[in-house]
Amino acid sequence: MIDIPPGQVTLSDRRTQRNWAVELAPYQLAAFPVTQELYTRVTGLRPSTASGDQLPVEGVSWWDAVHFCNTLSEREGLAPAYTLPFDGEGIDWDASADGYRLPTEAEWEHAGRAGTTGPHYGPLDEIAWYRGNSGERLREVGGKRPNPWGLYDMLGNVWDWCWDFYDPEVYGTYRVLRGGGWFDEHWSCRVSARRRSHPTFRVDDVGFRIARSLTH
Repeated sequence: MIDIPPGQVTLSDRRTQRNWAVELAPYQLAAFPVTQELYTRVTGLRPSTASGDQLPVEGVSWWDAVHFCNTLSEREGLAPAYTLPFDGEGIDWDASADGYRLPTEAEWEHAGRAGTTGPHYGPLDEIAWYRGNSGERLREVGGKRPNPWGLYDMLGNVWDWCWDFYDPEVYGTYRVLRGGGWFDEHWSCRVSARRRSHPTFRVDDVGFRIARSLTH
């Protein structure tokens, strides 16, 4: 887990031409996407279509990712961040919990930028696996250069699930995806790019990385 400093990030939605600023307290974010080895060790499941211990786990829904966070927290003696309902409809996030969770969209972009201002935190071929260099397949985590804060694969390889709703008025319960994947063209692998998916969908270029609040 990497300590991420506090700051402010301005998010933007190209579809609605909307911009909004978010103030962030310090938090932690995993240096790598959750790997297949870690996911299997915590859950006993191996859902991915590609196979390899150090490949990012993919084919996991938003709900799968949330359950993983709570299970890992319980294994490590931390307070679970989420209260999961039996009917699968509503979910509560306890912001005071010290357990693992998904990053918010603002946390993801702040960490992804790592103090940089352009669409990428470095030359794309040096930092990301995308359609232009991936051989159209998933790649092991950490194979490209990290961003200035030590985070790998923030762009490319797999999209990351985030906590936030994408646009509830238009898309209902769809959640935000960030970062671009191994099959995406270069224009999708930008720190500001947003995608959405239904929280029950499992896709072969969507994974996640974990965050933690710094509680006092």
